[in-house]
Amino acid sequence: MKITITGYKKEERFSQGVTNDEDTELINFLINKGLDVVPTIWNDPKVVWSSYDVVVIKSPWDYHNHLNEFLNWLNSLKKSGVRVLNPVEIIQWNSDKHYLKDVAEKGLPVIPAEYLEKGSVLERLFFNHFNTEKLVVKPCVSAGAQNTITVSKENFDERSSEIEILLKEQDYMVQPFVEEIKNGEWSFLFFNGKYSHCSLKMPKQGDFRVQHYHGGSISYPVPDPLHIEQAGLYLKSLPQETLYARVDGVLINNSFHLMELELIEPYLFLNGDPGLLENYYQALIALTK
Repeated sequence: MKITITGYKKEERFSQGVTNDEDTELINFLINKGLDVVPTIWNDPKVVWSSYDVVVIKSPWDYHNHLNEFLNWLNSLKKSGVRVLNPVEIIQWNSDKHYLKDVAEKGLPVIPAEYLEKGSVLERLFFNHFNTEKLVVKPCVSAGAQNTITVSKENFDERSSEIEILLKEQDYMVQPFVEEIKNGEWSFLFFNGKYSHCSLKMPKQGDFRVQHYHGGSISYPVPDPLHIEQAGLYLKSLPQETLYARVDGVLINNSFHLMELELIEPYLFLNGDPGLLENYYQALIALTK
């Protein structure tokens, strides 16, 4: 069985702020396990995708900047008949944050959101709608907090003008600012639906963005089993099995609330740990045997 782990043409701005190269460590681990694995770049025109039995979409971290090309590539993979993990349909669905509406409609706790269509404007009514003093506005297709803006009642006029310009390019979503983000964003990692490990990302003082390039920090606490169970419910709602999933959210009144369901290209926080790499390997074997 010939497998490719596909990523992106590396750029420093997408670095995850860790000293180890997760993709290289994972590939080497899988090779040492006896698998025929090679790395590829998702938008490399020289790759013959049909020559592989399995395409693992691991880290196309620039997909949101090339969305149409990325979606066309997914369609070509589907037509080629090659096995894709995560499944093409799941990735297509997960590529636009409108998916959060689908999740919420299944009765699962999700940070509430409303959507602004391309060409529309942000209105003050969202403060009352969400009963909040501060809003978070973000693109429906984005990663790494790109173009994510906080808006308060005091700076609304200034921020809304900025957002109006951004809305000329694509759809956006509006959410209440969740104060609990100051206590950190939890990421629960699952392989083939089975819990593996978690991380806790903390924003720097005075900020809300948890990414390291915005000053955030990462720790690896032992989570409450209740929260693991709650995070796993989001995966059970999916129509297909996934090789990997990162369930990101915050704790509100000791209950997990989803912020993002990462099914395309999440950093997995494997950190060269043989036990965590083994979890990934076992999931891959189970899905491809």
